[in-house]
Amino acid sequence: MTADQAPQPQGAARDSRNLRLRVLAGLILAPLTIGLAYAGGWPWAVLVTLATIGMLVEWLVIVGLSGRVAIISGGAAVLALTGVSAAGGRFDGSLAEIAIGLIVIGGLASGKRGWAATGLFYAAAAQIAAILLRHDASFGFSALLFVLLVVWATDIGGYFAGRGIGGPKLWVRVSPKKTWAGALGGLLGSLLVAAGFVAAGIGKLSSLLLLGAILSVVSQLGDLFESAVKRHFGVKDSSNIIPGHGGLLDRLDGFVAAIVLAAVIGVIRGGIDGAGRGLMVW
Repeated sequence: MTADQAPQPQGAARDSRNLRLRVLAGLILAPLTIGLAYAGGWPWAVLVTLATIGMLVEWLVIVGLSGRVAIISGGAAVLALTGVSAAGGRFDGSLAEIAIGLIVIGGLASGKRGWAATGLFYAAAAQIAAILLRHDASFGFSALLFVLLVVWATDIGGYFAGRGIGGPKLWVRVSPKKTWAGALGGLLGSLLVAAGFVAAGIGKLSSLLLLGAILSVVSQLGDLFESAVKRHFGVKDSSNIIPGHGGLLDRLDGFVAAIVLAAVIGVIRGGIDGAGRGLMVW
């Protein structure tokens, strides 16, 4: 048997298969997400709500509350209600429903009140932020697409730079595989996205480069946060629902952090109805 015919090491074969699954899943999920984001309104709100309900369920499984049916069903009901309110533009109602939901969930989760409440808040914050940013009729889609592409470019750039370059680890105790090269590769990917938007006539170069860099860093911090929670509870993946990616939390942890910050910036600068413009126009 020649060197070219020698079988691949088991780890290399597994990595190659994992990459193929990641790419295939991305080719299916990315167009679907962008299409529903473009549609906006109820289609986008339904997707976001279903995703955040799934995230909450995974969170409760991670923290050891998978058998608490009342907590799971109660949290799902709260997110369904907040989704309806947010889709109708009643973000004040969504906030009130979250506040009530946190009290109820905290009361049901004796012994792990903080973890249960944090999971609901985490999912609801992402839900409202994603719907609110798209709510802007003029810049909602471009703002949402910018955040999505920055997060995806950060993930892709980080994956290939980390694998290809390697080098010093970023934070071994929390995420053993992440490297500084991967972090910088992800940052570079976000800057390319920002430059692409400017080339398309959306936003100013200096502003979007800075915004893209900030959202990329925050996205990576969101990834590390979820990794820290899983490591605390001795869990590798939040689930196996997405081939090659793990669970919804594994796939959306960076997006959660980035979309919440993006919505906060947008609302501060453009108000509830102009959050997309507030994020993209400086």
